[in-house]
Amino acid sequence: MLRLVGSNYYFRRAVPLDLRPLLGRSEVSHSLKTSNKLAARQQAALLYARTGQCFQEIRRMTTEPSAKTLSAADIIHFYEQFVKDLENYHTVCIDELTLRHKAESAGQTLREAEFLHTVMRFLDVIGQHFEHTDDFLRELRQQDAVTHAVTRTRESMLREEITGLRKMVVEIKGTLPQERLPAPQADDAETRLPTPTMSPPKKQRMTSSQTISAMTQRFILNDAGKSADTLKGTRTTVDLFVEAFGDLPVTQITGTTAGDFKDLLLGLPATHGKAKKCLPIRDAVKVAREQGLKTLSGKTAKNHFSRLSALWSILVQREIVSKNPWMKWSFNTTKETDRRCWTDEELALLSKAQWGHRGISRRTYAGMVNVALYTGLRLGEICNLRCQDIENVQGVACFQIRPHLEEDWSPKSAAGIRLVPIHSQLIRAGILEFLKPDQHFLFPDLATSTNGVRGASFGQAFSKLKTKLGLPAEITFHSFRHTGSTKLRNQDASFRELWIDRVLGHEASHRSQGTMNYTSSIDVRNLQSVIEALEFPSFSMEIPDT
Repeated sequence: MLRLVGSNYYFRRAVPLDLRPLLGRSEVSHSLKTSNKLAARQQAALLYARTGQCFQEIRRMTTEPSAKTLSAADIIHFYEQFVKDLENYHTVCIDELTLRHKAESAGQTLREAEFLHTVMRFLDVIGQHFEHTDDFLRELRQQDAVTHAVTRTRESMLREEITGLRKMVVEIKGTLPQERLPAPQADDAETRLPTPTMSPPKKQRMTSSQTISAMTQRFILNDAGKSADTLKGTRTTVDLFVEAFGDLPVTQITGTTAGDFKDLLLGLPATHGKAKKCLPIRDAVKVAREQGLKTLSGKTAKNHFSRLSALWSILVQREIVSKNPWMKWSFNTTKETDRRCWTDEELALLSKAQWGHRGISRRTYAGMVNVALYTGLRLGEICNLRCQDIENVQGVACFQIRPHLEEDWSPKSAAGIRLVPIHSQLIRAGILEFLKPDQHFLFPDLATSTNGVRGASFGQAFSKLKTKLGLPAEITFHSFRHTGSTKLRNQDASFRELWIDRVLGHEASHRSQGTMNYTSSIDVRNLQSVIEALEFPSFSMEIPDT
């Protein structure tokens, strides 16, 4: 029978009366070491069967003749051994169940590992498709932005055209003769008075809609195909002309006007327009003459005339004017100072220089100088770098030099739109630490001038630092680009000239269709080999953390 003592069940069985003298006890009691009633019953059934066999064996041994008579101690020893064997059997069963559980767990773990391996392979395969989809969507967004900008520009042009046509209609209507009412019928005796004839009206000039600023807006500034540099330069030139002569109708601008404008330009100080506040153009010419200041170069004046000549070519084609007064002017375009590359000694001197500008941090200064030296980027390209312009292409971190529609900025030319791998030295110096989640520009403390030029103050501050260090006028910030170009072209390396042109944003010397297609498909690894060839042992400018 079973008996619950405390938290464990006990097995109890009465010893038969005839065996009690031999065993010296009236019952068998043994702890089953379990509180589970079902398990206790199973063990008790087994014990009941074994004790029954034990009692039968004792009877057989006591009734059959034997050479040796069992004593009570022998029987007790046998019983104790029997109980130990039973306990060992129970332990073996538990060990078997434990091993079976471990085997099942191991099998389950293997199945889960196989499933995870399958999932990882699936993710690897589908991940490539996601990358292609992301690239497609990115290109689609860019195309949509360009299309939207072009459409918006065309709408603006059409509105200007409509406004101009409306003005023309109003002015034409104003020149037409009014219809005369029929003369009243006279009596038969009266003769009809003769109707006076009116002379045709003289054609009036529509000067209000044909001023130089209106024509510039219509044919140049509203042209979506013009680059940002062309638009900015043309606007500057026309603003100078209007300040000097007023917003004249284009039909009143003659060769005499063009000659006077040339004299004014060549008399302007070279720094005119670069400061926050500028003197009026005629006052500035007077001050430059009295103080003997350096004036605009012939090349700059020629650029102003070229922009106006481009506008007048359109006006001549449309027969708005009869000739172009801005053509065939000669200018002295000889360079006063030839720019040259940095020497190793000058780079070492620059590395130790102290940057003292209050508005632009030492961190920005060091970052921009390092980028200029190890990439050959132009100053304007560096100043307009955005955080989104740093991308990972084929496992290589790169600068994306491309138009910024929202800032109305674009590279100098079509060749300037390019991919430039980031030099490993720049990465070690910490250029990627400039990237911030909510930051638009890579160098955010650069300001935009009133003329819309970003980083103009940095160029002026760098020029002052260069002068303070005693460096010659032939050395400028643009000399970093010359230095990189010269070093690359003097390399005894296996990369091609086209790769160098692609990295620097130069037009290829051979502009065949095949060359243009090849240039646009140069592998980024080849471009990286060009960039990594730039080494400057004497230059060591650390980028501070703050």
